[in-house]
Amino acid sequence: MNSLPPGVEIHGKRVRVYFPYDGKKCREPLPGEPTPDTIAYAGRLVELIHHEINTGTFNYARHFPNSKRLIENTLNHYLDIWLEIKKQRTAASTYNGYEGMAQRYIKPKFGHRQADQVDYIDIENWISNDLDKLASKTIKETLAILSQVYDLYQKRNPGSHNPTTGINIRLPDMPDPEVWNRSEIDTILTTPPAVNMVQELNLFKFMLWTGPRVSEAIALAWEDVDLSAGVVHFKRARVRGPFKATKTRRSTREVELLAPALEALKAQQKLTAKLPPISIDVTERDNRTIRTEKVRFVFHNSNTDRIHCSDRTLREAWIAHLKKAGVRYLGLGQCRHTFASQMLSIEMPLEWVAKQLGHSSTAMLHKHYSKWIKADAYDMVARANKRLNFSGRGKSGKKQS
Repeated sequence: MNSLPPGVEIHGKRVRVYFPYDGKKCREPLPGEPTPDTIAYAGRLVELIHHEINTGTFNYARHFPNSKRLIENTLNHYLDIWLEIKKQRTAASTYNGYEGMAQRYIKPKFGHRQADQVDYIDIENWISNDLDKLASKTIKETLAILSQVYDLYQKRNPGSHNPTTGINIRLPDMPDPEVWNRSEIDTILTTPPAVNMVQELNLFKFMLWTGPRVSEAIALAWEDVDLSAGVVHFKRARVRGPFKATKTRRSTREVELLAPALEALKAQQKLTAKLPPISIDVTERDNRTIRTEKVRFVFHNSNTDRIHCSDRTLREAWIAHLKKAGVRYLGLGQCRHTFASQMLSIEMPLEWVAKQLGHSSTAMLHKHYSKWIKADAYDMVARANKRLNFSGRGKSGKKQS
């Protein structure tokens, strides 16, 4: 046994073959003790592997089905690594979305496959046949996950391919936000609340005339409110349980209160301002640092006297109130869009509206809120005529300033 065939070595009490593949030196043990017959077999196997590699017919799994290398080369392996990274670096709600799409759409189709054996056509067929019932946005997000997994795979396997390259999922044009007009807002807020939802109606009023995200409104504390100055500070949010910092640095903001919003907070002051503070943990935007706060929350559930965990605890009350008011149903998130549209319809400065909403620039306003609520908009032609001292009149019945 002093002279071994090329590509064969003794490792402990086993015979091992080695060969170059995909730019790496691969080593695989063979069953049986290092007898002359085993060593001879190993030599023939190495020759066959070299031949198959040279002719492009080599199949790693056929020769070494139990190889550790195969397990570590499955898409599942890299997908799990990617998810673990995201778990440490993203908010819990964001991670849950990633994990859900990975478990539902990617793992069942490709998880067991060797990462380097999935190609462009496999991905296209998957999108066309398996994902065809999904919304374009969901397909695009799922494909983005798979692309990032392959980016990670390429870090460990330089020169490997990313089969998602060149695949582009087109999204439909974004529809204009659905909002309530002024008449509908007034109806919503003047309809008497059910006995068990007085606090919820105060919350709805506050949201319609302040424009926060639902997650920001339910996390508002009295420590963030200055009634005498007429301002609130949005410092945290709550999405499906945990408290976290606001969405962006710009989202941590001071907001000036319109009269109806101030009225809603004054009504709440009588109900919750004197409650004892509770201790909460707030995860910072790095998703690692946690700060502890002692706060008194402004809005509570009228039925349980507990604070709201998410918009889900508000949805039933919201649906019931809109039905009672006879106003068409739109989700609670549309309160934010309605506020923005109302402010734009009376020509409030774009910079001020952007600041109130926590946008970094007015570009988002142009993107999402360019549509005016016609029933509430001023007659621009009449305004121009008046300011230029023209004799022309605007449309009958329209307001002028």
